[in-house]
Formats: sequence, C-alpha cells, structure tokens
Amino acid sequence: MIRALFLAFGQLSDPRARRVVWIAVLSSALAYALLSVSVWWALFHTPLTGNVWVDGVVDLLGGLVVLILAWLLFPATVGTVSSFFLDEVVGRVEARHYPHLPPPRPSGWLADLWTALRFLALVLVVNLVALPLYIAAPGLNLVVFYTVNGYLLGREYFEMVAHRRMDRREARALRRSYPLKPFLAGVIIAFLSSIPFVNLLVPVVASAFMVHVLQSMTGPLRRAG
Repeated sequence: MIRALFLAFGQLSDPRARRVVWIAVLSSALAYALLSVSVWWALFHTPLTGNVWVDGVVDLLGGLVVLILAWLLFPATVGTVSSFFLDEVVGRVEARHYPHLPPPRPSGWLADLWTALRFLALVLVVNLVALPLYIAAPGLNLVVFYTVNGYLLGREYFEMVAHRRMDRREARALRRSYPLKPFLAGVIIAFLSSIPFVNLLVPVVASAFMVHVLQSMTGPLRRAG
C-alpha cells in the first residue's frame, strides 16, 4: 500500500498528470470567482429590507457565507472537474507501469459525467447528514469522517479504475472479495483530501494510487521502473 502511494505521487512527474491538475484548479477557481462576483453584486445591488444598516449587515454576512462555502467546496469541485480527465491519467499510469495490459473498455463522456455528479452529490449528502455528529462529538468525529469518506472514496476510485478492465458486476465482486484494500486506500485518500493544497492533487494521485491497488488485487504489484 505504501509503495503504491509513493508510485502514485511519482506520477506527478508526468507532464500530462500535472496538466490535469492545473486544468482542474484553474477551471474551478474561475468558476468560483464568477460565482462569488455574481453573488456579491446581487447582494450589494438588491435592497432586501429597505433599511440601509440592516441591508449592509445582510450583505456582509451573505458575502462571508459565499466565501466560506467556496473555500469548503473548492476541493470537491476540483475533483469533479478532474474526473473528466482522470481516464487519461489512469491510461498513463498503466502505460508506464503495466504495459502488458490490453486496451481498456471504452467509456462515454456522458457516463463519466453521471458518475462524477452522482459521487459529488453522495459525498455532500452523507457529510451533511453526519454534520451534527462532526460538531457534537470531538474525537469521534474524526473516526466517523475518515471511515465514512474512506469507504465512499475507496469505492468510487476503485470502481472508476476497475471499470476500464471489467464490467460493474465483476468490479463489485472483486472489491467484496478484498474489501480491506480499497477501504484502506480510501481512508488514505480521505486523509490527503483534508490537507489544504495537497487536496488539490488528490484526484490525480488517488487515481494513480488506485491503479496500483487494483493491480495488487488482480496480480502481484510489479516492480515499476
């Protein structure tokens, strides 16, 4: 598992992998900048109560909420944008470390879009449901956070990588036969996702990481050059 993680970070030396990171970060930053400017403009140019003092407080609080939400959701948005390019990253990892593999199964961009949006919605809903526990149970909240998100991230990245090589039923059966590896990989991904700035690299690193995890489940993890 540790070796697979080091190999995954080593994939960042690939210019195409770094390109995916930059595209995702810059696209997400542009989207949030446009959203923030639009919301701020709407707040400051729309009188809500007619009272200058009250409207000023509402505008200030509303602007702060927008900035906080943008900061919290930025990594998730980077991950969503990255998902459209991760197939290329996985292909580069396979070509570099597992050149013996046959061509992957074809996948359409509509299926990739649906998978990305479904996963983003699932993560948001699950974490919103768990939010009271995160707030009310210090210490335990970390265990719950990394357990829940580790499972979700492990399953999602594993299935994304595995579906290139097998159908959904085969991928599900393989994950259930070796449940610990995808789960532990997901916990590691969740931990990396909670580190500022490192979380911007997570989609690329996690995809590369899961390729090695999958290969260790279907055969020995071969020595990478």
